[in-house]
Amino acid sequence: MGDLFERLSTSLARGHERPVNDLLSDARFATGDPTPAAVLIAVTDREEPGVVLTQRPRGMRDHPGQVAFPGGKLDPGEDAVTAALREAEEELAMPREAVRVIGETDLYQTGTGFIVTPVLAVIPPDLPLVPHPSEVEAWFEAPLALLLDESAWTINEVFWRGATRRYLEMDYSGFRIWGVTAAIIANLARRIAAAEVLPDAGRA
Repeated sequence: MGDLFERLSTSLARGHERPVNDLLSDARFATGDPTPAAVLIAVTDREEPGVVLTQRPRGMRDHPGQVAFPGGKLDPGEDAVTAALREAEEELAMPREAVRVIGETDLYQTGTGFIVTPVLAVIPPDLPLVPHPSEVEAWFEAPLALLLDESAWTINEVFWRGATRRYLEMDYSGFRIWGVTAAIIANLARRIAAAEVLPDAGRA
């Protein structure tokens, strides 16, 4: 089936050739001009690929303890790819030269003032990642097959800012994946086909 980078690249390109009408967004909850940000969806190149996720320190002022992709605000003059690579290096000591960037996927507007560009990439397995203590409490690798499986997610609702907000949630090895991170994953799953990316997907 070719290597993982090729499979992901082909599937993402095909996915963006077709219209998708049910992409998730919190744009209706947003106010003012959003701040550009970027995150890195780093897929590990192994027989059963995983996705690198982080848990924010519980003492942080914003979103304490939440699971996230490596990422953050764009610095002046940066594009999304540069920002995502820089943030991954700062947060996890992920060497940018080890990251094979595939490309950007659908923007996600948060209800808290950001417009996020997810950057899909492939990294070698078992990189010696080191979390920056002020930005990352822990990091883990969740199976890509599980994240792309719509049936693995729970749909919940909360009343927020005067309206009902639906969100996805999954517990993986004690980590709660939800909110913006879950929505970006769900949107990616609408663009790439597991059967094209994962050799054993769909087999009995």
